[in-house]
Amino acid sequence: MTQYDITQREGLPNDLQTLLRDLPRDGWEAHPNFARATRNWMGAHQKFRALGTALQGDAEDFLDTRIPEERYAERLAHGGHALVQHLHGHHAWEDHRFFPELEAVDPRFARGLEMLESDHVALDGLLDTLTRQGNRVVQLATLAPAQMGEEARPLRDTLERLNRFLLRHLTDEEDLVVPILLHHKLRG
Repeated sequence: MTQYDITQREGLPNDLQTLLRDLPRDGWEAHPNFARATRNWMGAHQKFRALGTALQGDAEDFLDTRIPEERYAERLAHGGHALVQHLHGHHAWEDHRFFPELEAVDPRFARGLEMLESDHVALDGLLDTLTRQGNRVVQLATLAPAQMGEEARPLRDTLERLNRFLLRHLTDEEDLVVPILLHHKLRG
């Protein structure tokens, strides 16, 4: 079970790489079944990675006094809200529509799709923490700007954990899902 736990995984578990071995990542874009819908789905993943990285960079810049309190609070409120809302929406769609479609066409990967859904549950906890900490920092910009740094440190640490989580989860998700899409000519 450990190989499926995101806190223990170092990549997609071997037993889930059946199609990935035949359809490696470096050939996806050139594959005749690589559809625009797949490119868009992966593009959303790239935006999540970029926004998470930007939010972490902003926190570090604020803590190093390279961004003033009000500018940091504004960027955090906008970017944090966008990241949380889009991740929740994206993963809800995957869990309720996309993954069941994939499992129906190729039941061999049901365990892998369950693994990804487990990741989404764990991600919800991280997003709740991020929301709570982010809201606190944004409130302090008005109520007690001098205390923002004290609250921004744990927020930066949460963003660092979130970014590691997203890197592992989104990579594993793509490595499992895209070969299924290519192999079965889906989403074209």
